[in-house]
Amino acid sequence: MKDVLDDIERWRAGGRRVAVATVVDVLGSGPRGPGATMAVSEDGEVAGSVSGGCVEGAVVTEALEVLSSGEPRLRTFGYSDDEAFAVGLTCGGTLTIFVEPLDW
Repeated sequence: MKDVLDDIERWRAGGRRVAVATVVDVLGSGPRGPGATMAVSEDGEVAGSVSGGCVEGAVVTEALEVLSSGEPRLRTFGYSDDEAFAVGLTCGGTLTIFVEPLDW
């Protein structure tokens, strides 16, 4: 989380809304562990990483949808899921990611 704080503060100071995605669980092999964090501004700027690249695009989409709806969500990405395979999670594990809007 510390590696994204400067970006979050810059976006906040600029009046932009931000969503934060955090890995909350990893089953099997995973690219990043619990606590890995990505922040996404309302205009799609990204800081941090939750997967080292394999599901980042899908998580950005989730974050933008969370900013649009205002509702947090819990998403799971795993190799056996058609969607996860489409976004490239081939490590064999399962990531559970919580995405929430930040409320200033």
